[in-house]
Amino acid sequence: MRGTIHRIARTRLRRRLAQRALADAAAVFAVSASLRRTAVELGCPPARIEVVANGASLERFFPEDREACRAELGVPADARVLITVGTLNERKGFHRVIEQLPALLEREPRLRYLAVGGGSPDGDEERQLREQAARLGVADRVHFTGEVAPARLRRYYSAADLFVLATRFEGWANVFLEAAACGLPTVTTDVGGNAEVIAAPWLGRLVPFGDGPALRRAILEALEAPWDREAIVAYARRNGWEARIPRLVERLRGLAGEAAIAPAAGEGARQR
Repeated sequence: MRGTIHRIARTRLRRRLAQRALADAAAVFAVSASLRRTAVELGCPPARIEVVANGASLERFFPEDREACRAELGVPADARVLITVGTLNERKGFHRVIEQLPALLEREPRLRYLAVGGGSPDGDEERQLREQAARLGVADRVHFTGEVAPARLRRYYSAADLFVLATRFEGWANVFLEAAACGLPTVTTDVGGNAEVIAAPWLGRLVPFGDGPALRRAILEALEAPWDREAIVAYARRNGWEARIPRLVERLRGLAGEAAIAPAAGEGARQR
């Protein structure tokens, strides 16, 4: 179970299909405790649900030289850089960050915002976001990069000072750990499983969803805070895919073994 359960179970028919899938499953894996609660609300027995969080690819995400990355991306060396990585739809909240830029620039005139991502089945609001930035007079401070290949994403993270995700909902967002693996603290909304990833003040700040002034204050505070970036990187490394995959493999092998035993037991009963 990932955050998309809230989208695919939106209608009555799809909700019933989701409930049937959960009822028929031998086991249910959720990427966060918040999604485990969603599964229970959909009627899945709690004992059948396991939480196995997402991870980050430690071979792909690590800090690179900030000055070199900024030069490559055309970002001024002395800028204060925010970054959001995600699909350009309403849920991810790029527009909520852009909305705060005029007031943020009054306090931090060197600010730049990297909006990294493209469209998705949930929507593509790049045109609306560009129009919003122009309307607010901050178009020259927002850099729409389009989709970036995963192998190059660390260059964008490494060019930034702060990761921001003003999202409406997440299950367990991989981007938090990707950003952390590149040394970035995070400001995000206290929704879904976000507090399970940004689980301590030394990793970032959580703000109520829809509270623009709180988002703005948290960004300004985070830009001035003395972050221990080595500790943030170490946290991400403790939560890499290497820490997740063995548990999943073990459980899936166990389920496969149980499935193989069940037909054999049934055959024995028929012979008797």
